Amino acid sequence: MPEKKPRKSTSKEVLIEYDIPDNRHNFDRIWDLLKEEYTDAKPSLNYSNPLELLVATVLSAQSTDVQINKVTENLFKKYRTAWDYASADIRELEADIYSTGFYKSKAKNIKAAAQLIIENYGGEVPQTMEELVTLPGVGRKTANIVLARAFGIIEGIAVDTHVKRVSGRLGLTRNSDPVKIEQDLISLARKEDLDSISMTLIYHGRKVCQARKPRCSICVVKELCPSSIIFIGE
Repeated sequence: MPEKKPRKSTSKEVLIEYDIPDNRHNFDRIWDLLKEEYTDAKPSLNYSNPLELLVATVLSAQSTDVQINKVTENLFKKYRTAWDYASADIRELEADIYSTGFYKSKAKNIKAAAQLIIENYGGEVPQTMEELVTLPGVGRKTANIVLARAFGIIEGIAVDTHVKRVSGRLGLTRNSDPVKIEQDLISLARKEDLDSISMTLIYHGRKVCQARKPRCSICVVKELCPSSIIFIGE
């Protein structure tokens, strides 16, 4: 295995980053182990329709699913349609989602997205990637989640901070841009696995391959992970 050369980190996640070897040839073995480990890797946001999923996913940025579910329990009773969000008093909407963090920008985006959904799509959440990413606050990650879980349309992989971190440490990508990471993972995986890969890597990132202190000793893919020896001694 090539020697890992340390370089100064620009990330707050780890103190030292390394030039991690290309490990894409091990993807199938890694994926088999991870999907067996996380058979319950399912979305944990609560929703009952595409609009609720869209709103919940926008709110989930820089927050936890547990916190978002607490907020949306009442939010979804108060705002039931795109017209409700579009006509909402912005200060009141901000107060309703205050505990999710970044509430001002989230409220602004949700209200503006609802207005566009009404103007351009008759009040219904659009069902294509191209249309979804035109909505304020909606990037490919959110669009992939909405398409896959609300409409059963698999376009790609939702790349969040966990997916970015885990795929990088595993040597499955050398990119930092989420769009490029998504394309790297798509090139390795079967299409029917794309949505499952996202949730599985998220679970692994939350439970084992954590940002500051990865739990390499209990990792099911430690023998296949080129980063594992970096963190031994935890």
